[in-house]
Amino acid sequence: MRIGYKLSSEGFGPNEIIRQAVRAEQVGFDFVEMSDHFHPWLDSQGHSSFTWTVLGAIAARTDRLELATGVTCPSVRYHPAIIAQAAATLALVSDNRFTLGVGAGERLNEHVVGQGFPGARGRHERLREALEIIRLLWSGGYRSYEGKHLQLDDARVFDLPDELPVIAVAASGEASVTIAAELGDGLFATEPEADLVQTYQRLGGQGPRYAEVPLAWAPDEQQAVRAAWETSRWAVTGWKVMSELPNPVNFDAASRTVTEDDIRQQFAVGPDPDVHVQAVRTYVDAGFDHIVLQNAGPDPDGFLDFFQDVLATRLRSLG
Repeated sequence: MRIGYKLSSEGFGPNEIIRQAVRAEQVGFDFVEMSDHFHPWLDSQGHSSFTWTVLGAIAARTDRLELATGVTCPSVRYHPAIIAQAAATLALVSDNRFTLGVGAGERLNEHVVGQGFPGARGRHERLREALEIIRLLWSGGYRSYEGKHLQLDDARVFDLPDELPVIAVAASGEASVTIAAELGDGLFATEPEADLVQTYQRLGGQGPRYAEVPLAWAPDEQQAVRAAWETSRWAVTGWKVMSELPNPVNFDAASRTVTEDDIRQQFAVGPDPDVHVQAVRTYVDAGFDHIVLQNAGPDPDGFLDFFQDVLATRLRSLG
């Protein structure tokens, strides 16, 4: 089992994210995973730096820490040719420490380029075409592609690593799991759903299985709950809401009815390591082998110390 630390591009500025990544390596995390947003979920989060620049800086300031996007949509705000080039470059400058996590996207980030945002079927069609384009460009040479939604005209990625990045595809149902098994090298999920893993493997998927575990650490449980409510209550609204709302103000309105009890049900909160270990165990038992700790607590350094001093040994015993 590999253990990762979630870097929140929405919650912190770029220099602070780089600092946290360096500390994550120091305290023993195997990898970091960074969200790729144009907007934060809530205005109270207040940040949204360019993930690819930040990951490049992290690669330069770390030695063994693996990197991942969690996740990038390569089909609306970005053209897949740009992601193919960016991921290949990051693989080179990180000495093959990079995993490309991709997904179908959220309106929050993708509507900004003025091309609209498709429904679920259209998003999956675009994601499939995007992955076909990335694979095509990574095969070398000048390439063209004519799809239903996406096109490529006589393009070549000149700087390709000897070892291409793993592509982990975000999935929440059979349609996206099928794409992960057919066109990806790994699976990415946010729920401890054993059915996702089983379907992925039944369809031929054999790669790493990433999952984010929502935590909120603080020395006091109520402090942890309050911090998670203030910055992360959007996560309780569910994927059908999360994928469709266009701006932080909409997420603020949609999540105002979320209660602290709702936070307690979805997040492992407080200082008790048993609570956090049990939360991770549900994902390990579901078949995930790359566990991302997504801390919504108020003190990142306190959480990193907690991981080093208490949590790491216990979590590694699960795998």
